[in-house]
Amino acid sequence: MLLHDTALIFGRYARQTLRSKFQMLFGVLMPLLYLLFFGPLLSDLPLGREGDSWQILVPGLLLQLGLFGASFAGFSLIMEKNWGVVERMRVTPVSRLALLLGRVLRDASLFVFQAVLLVLAALAMGLRAPLAGILIGFVFVALLTFALASLSYALAMKVRTAQEFGPTINALSLPAMLLSGLMLPMALAPGWLDVLSHFMPFRYLVDAVRDAYVGRYATTTMLYGVLVAVALTALAVMVGTRTFRRAGA
Repeated sequence: MLLHDTALIFGRYARQTLRSKFQMLFGVLMPLLYLLFFGPLLSDLPLGREGDSWQILVPGLLLQLGLFGASFAGFSLIMEKNWGVVERMRVTPVSRLALLLGRVLRDASLFVFQAVLLVLAALAMGLRAPLAGILIGFVFVALLTFALASLSYALAMKVRTAQEFGPTINALSLPAMLLSGLMLPMALAPGWLDVLSHFMPFRYLVDAVRDAYVGRYATTTMLYGVLVAVALTALAVMVGTRTFRRAGA
C-alpha cells in the first residue's frame, strides 16, 4: 500500500507540474545566469583543484539548484494548508509517509530534469566531463532534493504563514551556499573559513561531484560525499515523516 499511495500522490503533483511549463523551466534560470555570466570569469583563474573552470563551477551550480529549489518546496504545502487541502487529506487512509514521499519524488524528478537542462547548456559552453561523472552528479542532486524537500515540508507543517517560512529558509540556505564552496572551491578560502566549512555537510557533496566530473570515482572525497548524502537523506525523511504523522497531515 505504501508504494501504491506514494505513486498516487506523486501522480497528483506530477500532473500539476506538467501543466505548469513556467514552473518546470523557471527554477533553472538562476543557475543558468551564473553559468552564462559568472562562468567565463573563471576561465583563466587558478582555482586550487584538479579540473578546468567548468568542471568546478557546474557541479556547484547543480547542487545550488537542489539547495535553493528544494529548500523552498514547502511554500506549496503552506498554500495547501490555507486552501484546506491538507485538512481534507487528514481524513483519508493514505499513508502519512506516502504523503511526504509522493511530494518529494515529484520535486526530485523536477530538479533532475532542470539539472539535465543546465548540463546541456554547460556542454554547449565548453564543459567536458565523463558521462559517468555527469550521471553521478544527477544522483547527488536527487539525494539533496530528497533531503532538503523533506525538511522544507516538515518546517512548512510547523509554521503558519509564508512570512514565517521564507525568512527562515533564507537565513539557513545562504550561509549553507557560502560555506559549502558551491561557487568556488574552499581551497581558496582562508584557513579558518576552510575549517568552518567542514561542518557544512553540503561541502562533502559538492567536492564529491567535482571529483566525479574529472573522472575520479574511487576517492576518499567520493566516499565521504556518498555517506553524507545518504545519511542526510535518511535523517531528513525520518524527520519529515515524523512531523507529518504528528500533524496528521
